[in-house]
Amino acid sequence: MVYKGLRQVQVRFSGGTIISLQVPYWSRKGAAGRRGKGLYPSLYLLGIYDHCTPLLASEVALTSTALASLEEAQNMLKSRGCLLNIKTIRRVAKQFSRRARLSCKMDGLPLPEDHSLKGRRIVMSTDGGRLRVRKSKQGRKTKKRRHRYSTDWREPKLIIIYTTNENGRIDKLFLPLIDGTLGGPDAAFGLLYRYIKILGISDADKLLFVADGALWIWERVRLLKAMLVEVGMICEVIELIDFYHAVEHLNDFAKLKKTWNASKRKKWVKVQKKALKQGKIEEVITALRQAAQNSKSKRLRREVEYFVKNRHRFNYDQMTVAGLPMGSGAMESAIRRVVNLRLKGPCIFWNEDTAEEMLLLRSYYKTGRWEQLKTMAYRGGLRDVA
Repeated sequence: MVYKGLRQVQVRFSGGTIISLQVPYWSRKGAAGRRGKGLYPSLYLLGIYDHCTPLLASEVALTSTALASLEEAQNMLKSRGCLLNIKTIRRVAKQFSRRARLSCKMDGLPLPEDHSLKGRRIVMSTDGGRLRVRKSKQGRKTKKRRHRYSTDWREPKLIIIYTTNENGRIDKLFLPLIDGTLGGPDAAFGLLYRYIKILGISDADKLLFVADGALWIWERVRLLKAMLVEVGMICEVIELIDFYHAVEHLNDFAKLKKTWNASKRKKWVKVQKKALKQGKIEEVITALRQAAQNSKSKRLRREVEYFVKNRHRFNYDQMTVAGLPMGSGAMESAIRRVVNLRLKGPCIFWNEDTAEEMLLLRSYYKTGRWEQLKTMAYRGGLRDVA
């Protein structure tokens, strides 16, 4: 780097004030004419990026995350005297999230002193939501010289980690961890593995992984367990299929029995549901096989196989004794609050990178970890410069 003297830089403050500062400017040697060739180390040490103070950058990202649209965020900031256009708000929020993500990858998560998991019951889960991603099409542009685009549905994968009390309810003393990605199943479990290493689960009393019966989940859970053993993190991992998903499969099986009337279906499901809750999975499998006997329906046999293959994941009686939940309600709630209420809706389309950044912002905002995110954004900015 070569020192190029003082440069005049305008910095925006939270109240809307703009101040011009004389700041030392450094440039890469031999990079004349290249974009992004220089930097302002003294501003970065103060957490000033994108011509915004740390407080303003945090507020722009927070309003963009909490409100329903960037237009609402713009109006909220305008009411406080901070005049920013939509492009600037989007850029500041994206860069804030990008710096925080970089810090999480390289420095880990800044945890409070009382985050110890010793003796705690940890619950993990993962599932997917839905949002629409905008992609420009090749070829002729519109009359207004704009690119035509497609809006295909994508499935963002979310993860959640939380602790429970003796009654199986979420422990309020430990803030849940939620994060998400559009990168697919492997990327989602990569996030989960990173957070597990940061938290350190070896001192935990029990670790429960609860989800639906999707094959992609349980294949990666086995791999995750092997990876934890390899790095010396030994903990009892319990696999459990969400109770309500299991009951849905019982209902689907009963609906396929065309010879049964509505009353018989309802009664049969009620009996099997009770047995399932008591941990009598072998009785349920026997009842399923008897009901499917002499039937040529592939769908009936598939429902029976679902319970046979996952028979070790229906220990609901043990969950009650251990003070662990029987369902993935926390995961379903996370998808609704993080994805559905902000990223999904009529005529809402996202660029893939913007959606990825918003998933991180929304996840930390909804779990009450915004202060940690601000610390991560500051550290990540220094990492990026380095």
